[in-house]
Amino acid sequence: MANELDLDAMLQRFRDRAAAVKGRNLPPIGGDERARFIEQAQNDFQDFAIIADAAATLDDGILTLTIDLRPKS
Repeated sequence: MANELDLDAMLQRFRDRAAAVKGRNLPPIGGDERARFIEQAQNDFQDFAIIADAAATLDDGILTLTIDLRPKS
């Protein structure tokens, strides 16, 4: 399995997921449920976007994602 993992394709799937979350329609809900939905969408987008921006390497069966969270200068 590890030899068959396409890292570029995996990262693209995370980019696609982030875009899908960003474009997700808000269901007809209100109040606390609406706030929870919006918060979950923001968390989903952040998580998918962070992984999508990672540099991925696969060495001897170990997948390493390097993510630079330092602020841009």
